[in-house]
Amino acid sequence: MTERERMVSGGLYKADDGELVALRQRARRLTRQFNATTEEELDKRQELLRELFGAFGGNSFMEPSFRCDYGVNIFIGEHFYANFDCVILDVAPVHIGDNVFFAPRVNLYTAGHPIDAGVRNEELEFGKPITIGDDVWVGGGVIVNPGVTIGSDVVIGSGSVVTKDIPSHVIAAGNPCRVIRAITDEDKVRWTRERDAYFADREKEWS
Repeated sequence: MTERERMVSGGLYKADDGELVALRQRARRLTRQFNATTEEELDKRQELLRELFGAFGGNSFMEPSFRCDYGVNIFIGEHFYANFDCVILDVAPVHIGDNVFFAPRVNLYTAGHPIDAGVRNEELEFGKPITIGDDVWVGGGVIVNPGVTIGSDVVIGSGSVVTKDIPSHVIAAGNPCRVIRAITDEDKVRWTRERDAYFADREKEWS
């Protein structure tokens, strides 16, 4: 196996491998160009992100600044939004579903190092994948650690450190992140009522 194959599969690998160095340099170049764009260059931003990522779904958008290790291991669905200062360390695959919203300074870390200092000092590393389902809102300053899966229809509270899997249809928060409660039909009723009131007010303004 190549070092890249070892890295993506979750085995120990060395990051100074020539292929990996070239891929990181590519990611640095593309993220530098993306972060240097202006608010008038929206099309250029989208082109750079489509080149950088393994997949970048339609109607998806990211605010500068953004940082990643490789980019090619990031797969993003439709209607994704990331606010300022997102960081994704993608030594292992990162899969993000549809209708996922990131608040500022969300960090996804697939990268890990051996616990044993002797092995760690030999510059051996490893990674574990991160998966996020559909319809997820991740609050500001959240950190998602290696190997975590977050289900669909989930809200992660600001400042959380997600160290273990989070099931679907819940609100979770804290350090370490824990399930606070389920998302219920009452939530749907309340927010549907709020939405209807908003549009009723707008119709009055337009009439």
